Amino acid sequence: MKKREFLKKSAILASSTAIMPSLIISCKEEKRAIHKTTSTRLRTAHIGVGNMGGEDLRDISSHAKVDVIALCDVDSNYLAAAKKMHPNAKTFTDYRIMLKEIDNEIDAVIVSTPDHTHAPASLMAMEMDKSVYCQKPLTHYVSEARAMKKIAEEKGIVTQMGIQVHSFYDCKLATLLIQSGIIGKVHTVHAWSPKNWGYDGPVPEGEDKVPETLDWNLWLGTSAERPYKKEMYHPGNWRKLMDYGCGTLGDMGVHIFDTPYNALQLDVPKTVKNECRPPNGFGYPEKNNVTYEFPGTEYTTDTLKWIWYDGPSAPKDHQDLRLPGASEMMDKSGNEEKEKTVAEKMSLETQETSAGTLPEQGAMFVGEKGRLLLPHFMELPKKIVNGEYIDISEEIAAVEKANKMGKPIRDYASEGPKHYHQFVDACLGMDECTAPFSYASNLTETILLGVIAGRFPNQTLHWDSENAKFSEEEANQYLKGDYRKF
Repeated sequence: MKKREFLKKSAILASSTAIMPSLIISCKEEKRAIHKTTSTRLRTAHIGVGNMGGEDLRDISSHAKVDVIALCDVDSNYLAAAKKMHPNAKTFTDYRIMLKEIDNEIDAVIVSTPDHTHAPASLMAMEMDKSVYCQKPLTHYVSEARAMKKIAEEKGIVTQMGIQVHSFYDCKLATLLIQSGIIGKVHTVHAWSPKNWGYDGPVPEGEDKVPETLDWNLWLGTSAERPYKKEMYHPGNWRKLMDYGCGTLGDMGVHIFDTPYNALQLDVPKTVKNECRPPNGFGYPEKNNVTYEFPGTEYTTDTLKWIWYDGPSAPKDHQDLRLPGASEMMDKSGNEEKEKTVAEKMSLETQETSAGTLPEQGAMFVGEKGRLLLPHFMELPKKIVNGEYIDISEEIAAVEKANKMGKPIRDYASEGPKHYHQFVDACLGMDECTAPFSYASNLTETILLGVIAGRFPNQTLHWDSENAKFSEEEANQYLKGDYRKF
């Protein structure tokens, strides 16, 4: 199993047409009823079926009440592989054509494309009253996140962002433990990942022949036209680049932010600062150290400080991150780690944490009555007080019983589909989504503010949430993008 398989009001909103491309029709004003299919089955269309899109297709279609009606991808190799799995599904290369042609044949749309296509595809589907499951991060721009939240709420559409770990046992447990007051009110969160979805190199020169299997124009979509370079954009490296992805913060950051963000019931931050290299206008920094300040909530002190670290050797040494038995932070080489099975990975992280070194990825809550370490992922949270681990087995047992949680399942293959099946069941009126766009849009906005701060290294940016703009006018140009007609 591949490493990525471990996972996966405002002034701006007053004028949707100023934000979104002409292919998006503005929402009608009246409140709509919740859109649930009246059928006992859910008919789906899938936009993007390679790599993570293939995993999304597999897990959505593993639900017994799903019928896959259509598949869409700009890469014919991916499309052919998906067609073998679902031979009766119709195939398309352009999602716009697909949605128009099969409007009356589908109930829900699954969007599993690079980040820059999330909003254009999802908004078109929601305008057509389709339920939408969209991969993380929800959007490429802040304006898009707010627009997607707005239309979902106005139309009452069933939505879910693809943060599968949100539905995992340990993340739900950590949320309930924090909200029970196990470490008192939280004043600081540290979160980290040593992954490197940045690019500090030069802008590539020249161009290569576009593979016959790829529709490059459709891959670019609404982004600016650019010559094709082999192995630079499709299929694997687009996350590193400003026009298409959101860096490590927009990849692993969404997963690792999710539990603390949800547990503490946070809104969007008041300030953000990114310590990183100067912007090069093409790729994201390979190392970021982002500090947010959030307004307080029921579960925090008056304000909350949040520090994110990514890139080789992340996180930085900090006293809040010292574990019992550790004389110094674990030495992280930054070299690409060899592929490991889920079992090997879980075993390694458990051994590291027990030995006094941090898990490779995770979050640390710092509260008035101690700290709570949450490894990422499939490992129990651990409480630390005065430099010692504290037995919290009784607290865990009480939370499990009160919330009828059962016992954890340490198997991604069985845990992974839960988030997808929750979406399907919600569309069929049998459940509710726990990561709808009303939640996902605020989490994504928070992530994207940190990404924007990377364009202004070492400068504190002040965010006016009510009016959806920075006090620093020069930063506002990055809240939305210019959509190319394609």
